[in-house]
Amino acid sequence: MQQVISQIGNFISFDSIPVMGLTDYVEILIIAFLVYEVMVWIRETRAWSLMRGIVVIIAFVLLAYLLQMTTILWLVRNGLNVLLMALLIIFQPELRRALDFLGRKNFIASLFTFNGSNVNERFSDKTMNEIIKACYEMGRARTGALIVMKKSDPLTEYVRTGIEVDAVVTSQLLINIFEHNTPLHDGAVIVEGDRVVSATCYLPLSDNMELSKELGTRHRAGVGISEATDSLTIIVSEETGRVSVAQGGELTRNVNQDTLRDELTKLQNKTVIDKKNGKKGRDRK
Repeated sequence: MQQVISQIGNFISFDSIPVMGLTDYVEILIIAFLVYEVMVWIRETRAWSLMRGIVVIIAFVLLAYLLQMTTILWLVRNGLNVLLMALLIIFQPELRRALDFLGRKNFIASLFTFNGSNVNERFSDKTMNEIIKACYEMGRARTGALIVMKKSDPLTEYVRTGIEVDAVVTSQLLINIFEHNTPLHDGAVIVEGDRVVSATCYLPLSDNMELSKELGTRHRAGVGISEATDSLTIIVSEETGRVSVAQGGELTRNVNQDTLRDELTKLQNKTVIDKKNGKKGRDRK
């Protein structure tokens, strides 16, 4: 017993703790950040449910190791490479989105954020009002619509799939584009700034199995483009006339005008002036 206590004392002795330098602390921070990002990615995707299955398999392998089940251990050793390749194939969509998200993330800007940011107002209040007016007028008329609002990520590859419009955003223009039996009504409209740049655009469909089965292609396309880019998509249902918003892979259904205005205001990145001290800032309500 005394020997065990002595060994434990030697193990936790301060003399056994290695001296850490600046590089070691930086390395720990990098590893902690990567582990955190991986855990967030796993939690927000279908990889979370699959990960629980993997944990069960690992527990079974540990049990086989403790009981020295040689056949199972041989199968695990020889099938490990195949298992890793299978995981890469299964998680391919999630890995692509995770790497895309990591590439879009501006770590320096997030650490040092100033009121004098060089991001300009993305569109005017007039454009926002015209879009809101058009969406709810089309909803009352049961006219389906799909409007993609550009944020930071380029939408060039999707703009090219449609027909160039390059016109100032107005409610009447949007209503005319999505009117039944018109040449431009099928597909999505892409808005950059205060202009409609393209219509009849093809968008990627989401493969999110958690979306309701009652949703059609228009809603899946709206969620799909929000998964691939940081844009905001407005969907008007042809069947119900309800307005939905997709952003960051999440679909918010049946939003009212106030909610839609709030979402567009956040996307607008409008500069507001505090009348008390005269300072400028971003409208984040």
